[in-house]
Amino acid sequence: MDDQQADDLLRRALIEPDAAAAVALKISGLPLSEALTVVFHGRRDLSTIQTYLTLGQRGAGDAVRPSDLLRVPCDLDLGAAEDREEAEQLYAEQAAALREALEAADTVLDMWREPLSDLAHARVEVERRIGIDVDLPAHRLLPTSLVAPEKRMVVAAVCSARPLSAGRPPMGIVCAQQDVARVYPLPDDPERCLEDFFAAASEHAMEAAERLTHAEASVRRFLEISGDEFSDTA
Repeated sequence: MDDQQADDLLRRALIEPDAAAAVALKISGLPLSEALTVVFHGRRDLSTIQTYLTLGQRGAGDAVRPSDLLRVPCDLDLGAAEDREEAEQLYAEQAAALREALEAADTVLDMWREPLSDLAHARVEVERRIGIDVDLPAHRLLPTSLVAPEKRMVVAAVCSARPLSAGRPPMGIVCAQQDVARVYPLPDDPERCLEDFFAAASEHAMEAAERLTHAEASVRRFLEISGDEFSDTA
């Protein structure tokens, strides 16, 4: 779901509060994100229980702006419950699976911070922001990322879309720099992944330079033949 759809969903929830419900799950003590609140938002008319993340700890009655919410495509699935007791059990299991996924992703992302600084030879910042300025090839799992501003590089935790009834979602770490991006398995070695990414980025830069040189040569030759003689014979 894109940001505009998420905003629309929350506006309708405010207009029709009886048709929606939200449950918050607080997570604290994370090495990078520090504290997160998971918001499970259910809509009867849409038959969905969607998952959002916001930074900090939010409680009952707290107002959360749409721009403060990150949509994570790992939703609750309580449809198999025979009664309320079984639904509560399924909710506890699925919420725990998401909590474990978030804790694992945040811990691994923290482990990338030092290798990224060493191999990029650049300052690395922890950015706690819902919106980022780069397109990623997978869904973000955390509203926290590592950024090397001098290298214009972003490292973030990502996941695949699937219901929480299937267990912890498949997760990974994405490295993105301009128009180059690669996703690596979460348990992979950060140094190996970064070396692979920098090699791929360097190769991409050389190919881009070759294409630019070829294009410039093409324009130069075109200008050379675009004289009066060329106009007469064209």
